[in-house]
Amino acid sequence: MSERIETVVLDSEGLSAWIAQDRKLLAMLQVFHDMGADLVIGANTIVEVSHSRTNMPRVNWALSRVKVEPVTEQAAKAAAELLKGAGLHGHKYAIDATVAEVALRQPKPVALLTSDSDDSDDSDDSDDMTKLCGNQVRIIAL
Repeated sequence: MSERIETVVLDSEGLSAWIAQDRKLLAMLQVFHDMGADLVIGANTIVEVSHSRTNMPRVNWALSRVKVEPVTEQAAKAAAELLKGAGLHGHKYAIDATVAEVALRQPKPVALLTSDSDDSDDSDDSDDMTKLCGNQVRIIAL
């Protein structure tokens, strides 16, 4: 990664990988940390990663090291516009749109760490994020 990144946004897969101490993700985060990039998540990402088997002490540790952006009414309306503009709709894309909206309002340049979809459908999350963010955010597939 030669270009400087100001802000790194993690989606739920990125945050989950960090909590699980995934080596590939940890190596990437170290590179971003060394260049002074800020780590950011949307508030609803916390909800997405939380379930009965979640290691909450690890979640809280990770949250103490990131900026958590609120999802306000204004942010939700902006995310809805992103969905409309990308020709996407439905609950599957709703959280992706809020993550994209968070990424688009951060200090640039911005990188978004997102997963390749392991869902059974033909869609790919990083491709959806590209549709939502356009060329304003660098999408990095995990």
